[in-house]
This record gives sequence, C-alpha cells and structure tokens, in this order.
Amino acid sequence: MRHFTVFLFMILTALPVAAQTQVPQSRGEITMSFAPVVRQTAPAVVNIYAQRVVAEKTTPFANDPFFSEMFRNFGHVQPRVQNSLGSGVIVSEDGLVVSNYHVVGQATQIRVVLNDRREFDAAVLLADEEADLALLRLKGAKDLPALAFRASDTVEVGDLVLAIGNPFGIGQTVSSGIVSGLARSGLSIGGGRGLFIQTDAAINPGNSGGALVDMSGRLVGINTAILSRSGGSNGIGFAIPADLVARFVEQAEQGEKRFLRPWAGVSAQAVDAALAEALGLDLPRGVVLAELHSDSPFRKAGFEIGDVVLEIDGEPVNTPQELLFRLSAKGIGETVKVGYLHKGRERSAKVALVAPPETPPRDPVKIGGRSILEGLTVVNINPAVAQEVGLSAEMPGVLVTEPGRVGSRVGLKPGDVLLRINDKEIDDTADVAKAVRDGGRTWTIEYLRNGRRSVLRFRV
Repeated sequence: MRHFTVFLFMILTALPVAAQTQVPQSRGEITMSFAPVVRQTAPAVVNIYAQRVVAEKTTPFANDPFFSEMFRNFGHVQPRVQNSLGSGVIVSEDGLVVSNYHVVGQATQIRVVLNDRREFDAAVLLADEEADLALLRLKGAKDLPALAFRASDTVEVGDLVLAIGNPFGIGQTVSSGIVSGLARSGLSIGGGRGLFIQTDAAINPGNSGGALVDMSGRLVGINTAILSRSGGSNGIGFAIPADLVARFVEQAEQGEKRFLRPWAGVSAQAVDAALAEALGLDLPRGVVLAELHSDSPFRKAGFEIGDVVLEIDGEPVNTPQELLFRLSAKGIGETVKVGYLHKGRERSAKVALVAPPETPPRDPVKIGGRSILEGLTVVNINPAVAQEVGLSAEMPGVLVTEPGRVGSRVGLKPGDVLLRINDKEIDDTADVAKAVRDGGRTWTIEYLRNGRRSVLRFRV
C-alpha cells in the first residue's frame, strides 16, 4: 500500500502546472461582462430626433409608371414634415455631437436626448453628404461625458467591439461583436462613399450615428449602415473610421463651413491580377495612376502616369477610396510618405497635402432677362469644383449648378457639363452667356452627364 501511495504522489506532482484549476477572483472573471465598458461609454451616446420640411407635388398621376413622368411638372407644391430617428456620439465636453448626414444633414429642427434623459436643442455646424457625417452643437450644454478616438490603423480584424445606439426608437441598446473586416470600399453605404470598418455587432435602423467602441471605451467608428435585403441586421454592419471623424471635428472647431479634403489631382484604379502580371508585381496590390493633373502634388513629387501607389505612411493602399481616405485622415497642410512602383522599381517620395486650387476662377454666370434659358446658372470647372461634384481631375469646361425653369423642363440637371450650345463650343462661362444671347427659336445643347454624352433639341 505504501508503494502505491508513493507512486500516486509521483504522478500528481508530475502533472503540468497549466492543468491546475484556478478559482475566479472576481465577479467580472466569472461573468465576462461588458458592463464596465458600457457604464463608461453609454452616457456619451445620445438619441437624435430630427425634422425637415420637404416640398411635395400632389398629382393624380404620382403612382402611375407612365403618366408620372409625363406629368412630373403638373400639380401643386405641398410642404410635408419628414421625421428621422438616429443616434449620435458626444466628442467634447462642451456639447459637440457627431452623427450621420442622412440623419441630421438637412434637418430644420433637431432634438437630442442624453442617456440621463436631459434634452437639448441642436444646430448643425458642419455636414458632408459624401462622408455621411454631420457635427452638431448642443445649445447650453457643458461638462458632458465624451469619448476619445482610437487611431484607425491600430484596429485589427477580430477586435471585440460594442455598437451603442437607439435602434427602432426603443431606447439605448448595446450589441456586441467583433471587427469582421477593414478597409471596405467600393460601396455606397448610408449615403456615404468611402472606406468603412465592418462589424458583426448588430446594427439596425436607428443605430445610424451611434458609437462603435472597443474594450477600452475608445471610439472606433461611427455606425452608419447595414447590408441587408430585409432591412434587419444580418451581421454585416459598417462604421466610418475614427480617424476621418477626428479630422471632421477638427475642421468644424476651426470654423470651416465645408469639409475640406486634401487634393490629390489624380485618377487611379485598383490593380487586379491581370494588371499585377503586366506590372511585374508578385500579388495584386496598390492603385495605378491613370490621370495626373498638371498642378497635382503627386506630379510635383515626381510621380508619372502608370506609377503604382502601394502605401501611404507605411499603410497599404489598394483602392482609390482607400487612397482618398488615407489623405483625408491626415488633413490639409500635412506631408505624407508615399511608397510606389516606378518602372518596376519600388521608390518613396514625400507628398504635400494641399487644398484643391481655384484656378481658373469659377466666374459664375446666371442667365437673366427674357432669355429662354432664364435662371440657368453655370461655373467654370476647376480642381475645387471637380472635387466637390466628383468629376475627373482633368475635366475642363462649364458645370451647370442650376438649370433654371425651362432648362429643368427640357432635361438639364445640376452637375451636367456643357460642351456645345447651338454648335458653339463652350470653354468657359462667358461662352455660355454669348451663346444664349445669340440663340434663336431652335436650340441644341450638348452635355456630359455621368460620363455619357447627350444632346437636347427643342424649339420655342
């Protein structure tokens, strides 16, 4: 019996330490609760109730697929109040709140309700539809809880995150998940176009503008939309990265009335497998420069058409949207180190981030008098105008900003690029004014819309 006891003792002492059982030392270790993070972050997430007045035409043909188009200018204009519901995130103690453009961007009345049930009226300081961001100022607010930003380049796939918002208007709700993807681009999400963080934390209608936070309580991104066929959360949600949000807030605090992005002066396309083989790359990566404006900071840094941008400040760039995001997250006035491929050899260069130049001047012209195109308003296209409306860096010509009553009726729209009027080539706004003065009863207007050339012909 003694020999058996000694043998058993030798076996037990030889067991690895890792196999020993450790008693949990706290309630948190037993429950693995997110409650401490929620207590820290939830007070900085708010509910937003917004209203806007929209003008609607009442017509008996509104629901008819054929006559609705034929009689689109028929009927009476009737104002209608449109309500929207969303969320927001407090980012400063004195009452700055970030939300989505599609929640509050065009609102005429905004009411913000805090987690502790306090209510404030709010006004929009800065809004940008393309970024799908809007910044609000709460009137009379002070000493509010605010979230700190987490640098976007430190976020990794697999990180635990919480989505906090007001889904379906039922009240503040928290859902958990992970970061399931980074640098999602090529999508038009929630009204915005750009680079997104993907998460499987449940995001539903009403969560828009809410917070995506990490386990340290830092703001990873602003929840903006879901990918869904049913309208409910299917585990694919998207958030605007915190780096872009931080630049947005910074510009608003500096008094900017429009979100300014650095101007690259380039057009680029992603490198696919075929391009990678032609360029001598081992894998598809980077974006190849297809156009370079004569004043582009990339051209001034020595880049040429056909060069492949691989990274910015050590971070990869694989889509045009990612290129724009990397530059926008740095901001105007900064300098970035760009790694690129030139004729098969990898190089690097410093590129200064500048605002888009206003050359040539816009020289806006509004057609007045008794002209048939009265009310038509046009501007010269320059890099600043091209960036605002999403045109090619090298696009010349004249842009329609307001078609006027007759122009709208015959088919012109804001954003059209005028090429010719009555066989007269249009190079600047002065050409438009002269062509309209010389016009007769028969009109021919040639223009570009979404890259497609079209012609309008009508007689007055």
